[in-house]
Amino acid sequence: MERERRSKAIRAGRDGRDQRLNAGAVAGQPAAVYCRISKADDDDQTGVDRQERLCREVADRLGLVVTSDSVFVDPNRSAWKRDRKRPGWDKLIDAMRNGRFRNVIVYHPDRLMRQPKDLEELLTISDEYGIVLHGQANRRDLSDPDDRFFLRIEVAHACRSSDDTSRRIKDKLADRALDGLPHTPGRRRFGYTIDGMTIIEDEAEVIRDVYSAYLDGMSPRDISAMLTERGFKTVFGNTAWSASTVRRLLSSPYLTGILVFRGEMIGEGAWSAIIDRGTWNEVQERRAMRASAYKIRANRYYFLRGLVMCRKCATHMSGSGTTSTPEERQGKSKRWPMYRCTRSTVFDKKVRCARGIGAAPLEKFVVDAAIELLTTLDLSGSPAAVTLTKREKEAITADEQELAELKDMWKQREVSTREYREMRRTVEERISKIRHKTAVRPTADVLAGLVGEHARDRWNELVAREDYERMNAVLRFLFAAVIIDEHRGPSNKFDYSRIEIEPNPL
Repeated sequence: MERERRSKAIRAGRDGRDQRLNAGAVAGQPAAVYCRISKADDDDQTGVDRQERLCREVADRLGLVVTSDSVFVDPNRSAWKRDRKRPGWDKLIDAMRNGRFRNVIVYHPDRLMRQPKDLEELLTISDEYGIVLHGQANRRDLSDPDDRFFLRIEVAHACRSSDDTSRRIKDKLADRALDGLPHTPGRRRFGYTIDGMTIIEDEAEVIRDVYSAYLDGMSPRDISAMLTERGFKTVFGNTAWSASTVRRLLSSPYLTGILVFRGEMIGEGAWSAIIDRGTWNEVQERRAMRASAYKIRANRYYFLRGLVMCRKCATHMSGSGTTSTPEERQGKSKRWPMYRCTRSTVFDKKVRCARGIGAAPLEKFVVDAAIELLTTLDLSGSPAAVTLTKREKEAITADEQELAELKDMWKQREVSTREYREMRRTVEERISKIRHKTAVRPTADVLAGLVGEHARDRWNELVAREDYERMNAVLRFLFAAVIIDEHRGPSNKFDYSRIEIEPNPL
């Protein structure tokens, strides 16, 4: 009797599964629709719209109920890339975990999954809720061993197909890099045509203005405001510039003809440069050293930021303190502006450093040195590129010939790709080292209007305008560092002997 009762229960479970697979059995049940397309413009939803229409036809045929909030979409999203986020997929998974849907409609399973791990996640949910996938071509019951088996094969095949496509694309990009060509861009680079090879002169002039303004001390935010005010159009055709857009222009090695492959600068590109190498190098050094425009409370700007260094710790000294509050001006509280070693706040007493120096006298000392230099500086021959010697030119020609031979050897499979890259990098480093001699620091642009007998008057005009960014830019150009040693004189007197100014080569 007990065996017969168990047999009826088992048959009921099987009949329930078979009934669930019956088209009529799902009529009236809620269903989710998932649509995805790998590549689509933000404004182009044609691909996913078509998928949704076909999925809704399936729902109508089966009698499933699809509401407006039951459609999950991932336009321009890859299901193969392991680190790619899919918001629509994540929301669908959460809805199924909450038991909201047992029926999911997709145009094809590869729209839903192209990685085995995604399928296994879906199967885990199905173990509890019994998920059924519906589509144009077939239907898969995720609780059925045969359907699970076929799905695993389909997803593995889709993953392999994506792997092959990725490999072909990477090989194509590697071939372009070997020829000195840029990656085929998804969108046009500002300053160049869509192929990245031809300069658009109107946009190139904007880029040169951006670099010149930055070297004059303007911040990316100020530059973006200037471009917006002048009505220049971005690569997207609008006139609203942002500071991040300006920063991308300032950091782009492409603009100076440097070829970047997989995040690594590998040599000279085959396209024309908009920015000369000397200017680009100067901007990169400035960006690496200069802190963004920041004023502590009471608007005390430390315009030696990025220059002052502690000799003991070999680290920077930053501005600290202000005397601009009413109480301090009345002498009730004195926290004089100082440049302090950045290790002054370190918790470990063994590395903590209390070295500091008064900001006002230090800044005056450095400015006086700068003005003396500006007064006597002769820019009549600047900028002048260094002319390579005959021997250096012959060395470059020989290295370029060696690069051509290495490329032929690689094409003939006489050397591996790894060996080719290593040998090419060595030769290109030799070429770059020689050509670096011709790079010119853009002295005339940075110091425009500040050189000559009226240097102090011009500097005072910057002070009157509170153009601290420009002053900081000029001082950074003239000096590599202002090094502060220990205080040796009386405690109540400023010790000028502890200051060492290290000049930049001009």
